[in-house]
Amino acid sequence: MTATHTAHRSTAKQDWAAGTMVFAAIMLMLAGLLDIFRGIMGIAEDDVFVTTRNYVFQFDLTSWGWIHLALGAVGVVVSLGLFRAATWARVAGVAIAGLIIIANFLSLPYYPVWSVVMIAFSGFVIWALCTVRRDDSFEPFESPGRDI
Repeated sequence: MTATHTAHRSTAKQDWAAGTMVFAAIMLMLAGLLDIFRGIMGIAEDDVFVTTRNYVFQFDLTSWGWIHLALGAVGVVVSLGLFRAATWARVAGVAIAGLIIIANFLSLPYYPVWSVVMIAFSGFVIWALCTVRRDDSFEPFESPGRDI
């Protein structure tokens, strides 16, 4: 293997890591924004939500609204940290995406289709943040001197 081929290989690995991190950041920001809107609808007790009788996890719709609003706001903040490739944001991103999955699972009877969509988004975020290895480290995405 030549030195040029090895250098190209590590650059491709770094590009893959950067792409995965950008994917996770965009998906987490999207999930966070949508959760903010869902939280606002829940707080306003909008007629969009369906109520199911005899569901094991019954909660007040307003409290679910506040939970989704808080998770969405934190998700957006963490996604901004992911755009800077911060390690704290990777850890927090996995935690927030996990909490979003749990909250959407528990609120399935109120808005079932959207809960499944949010669970899928958050699952993709967890996958993307966990596939980047520590040795695939890279500088923030706007590194100067890099040819595009």
